[in-house]
Amino acid sequence: MTGRFSMAGKVAMVTGAASGLGLAIAEVLAEAGAHVALADIDREGLDRAVGAIAAAGGRAEPVQLDVSDRGAIRQATDDLVARRGRLDAMVANAGVTAGPGYLTELGQINAVDDGQWDRVLQINLTGVFATIQAAAKHMKAQKSGRIIAVASVAGLKSEVMCGYAYTATKSAVVNLVRQSAMELAAYDVMVNGIAPGPFRTNIAGGRIRQPDVAQQFASMVPLGRIADPDEIKGLALLLASPASSFMTGVTIPIDGGIMAR
Repeated sequence: MTGRFSMAGKVAMVTGAASGLGLAIAEVLAEAGAHVALADIDREGLDRAVGAIAAAGGRAEPVQLDVSDRGAIRQATDDLVARRGRLDAMVANAGVTAGPGYLTELGQINAVDDGQWDRVLQINLTGVFATIQAAAKHMKAQKSGRIIAVASVAGLKSEVMCGYAYTATKSAVVNLVRQSAMELAAYDVMVNGIAPGPFRTNIAGGRIRQPDVAQQFASMVPLGRIADPDEIKGLALLLASPASSFMTGVTIPIDGGIMAR
């Protein structure tokens, strides 16, 4: 079965790949043999990430862009295909927090700031749409491909720890996965989502690494802990590789049991 999970000869792009879940996904795709374009707004982080993948024997390149710029996403994707001849996997991972949930006064509905709402929608929803759209253009033409959108368990259920704009955008991403999967199925392009629970990443400035915040999140998880980014690698590789040849239109939780409650 190892061949079913091989990405040898494949070309992939991962947004938000300078750290956290995006970096972990880029690492496993490179480990499986893909040439991976790491896209992120953080140039220094990109250079470190690409260097680490190269040092481990993988093939990677940095692509600095802001996912809120739809034209930049489309151009970067077109340029990658022009350089490499194809695009086999696109991972729309880049996202931002919307601040605290409604348990704090700042997170309650009447306190939601217009500017923050607009920014979160632009990155977490419009950026994901533009990323899927850019990949679909090339995958439809080559009649193959895998698209993965990183949503959240906060997009599958109400989540008191997450802000309104975050839960709204992640819910929208789940349905965007369904909608695009139905269109692209005719081209043998699989579109699926990943819905992480709490992972130890730099989102919200790494707030989840604070002991009190970490304990709050861990208390919601049946397994009783927060996940390490490396723990997303198995699911990401499954959905990006030939092993997922009969899977499309689903968003799979990876949440330590949260959705089972």
